[in-house]
Amino acid sequence: MYSIPPFATEAAVEPVLLPLPVVEGKLRAGFPSPADDFAIRRQDLNDLLITHPLATFYWQVSGQSMVEAGIGDGDLLVVNRAITPMHRHIVVAQVDGEFTVKYLYKRSDRIKLTTANPTFPEITFKEGQQLIICGVVTAAIKRFVK
Repeated sequence: MYSIPPFATEAAVEPVLLPLPVVEGKLRAGFPSPADDFAIRRQDLNDLLITHPLATFYWQVSGQSMVEAGIGDGDLLVVNRAITPMHRHIVVAQVDGEFTVKYLYKRSDRIKLTTANPTFPEITFKEGQQLIICGVVTAAIKRFVK
């Protein structure tokens, strides 16, 4: 069984805005270049990362099954329930009551969840197992220093 639960129908909650400075232009990760004038504007991460506020939530990752997709232990995922899950989307899923984050493999009548770490097995479904897609992962936030 495969399903997508409906959105929460709670009253609208106004997001707290926290616009932070953003330096215009790209930051080189190679050789440094002479600094141009730094034009600064303000950017709220909610505006950058969230397209459907009432259908979006954060979920912290535990484990290493998605490391080759850039998702590691402790990362914070931005999960959007308003996006229809498609083949190769990274999804948060509930499998027989347990939550996981995996790639969705959806071709013809075949559905499975695959990993981004070859040491972890894919999840294939047998008769009677339940799969609920909780949402599509749209971003991962990684902390290097606390």
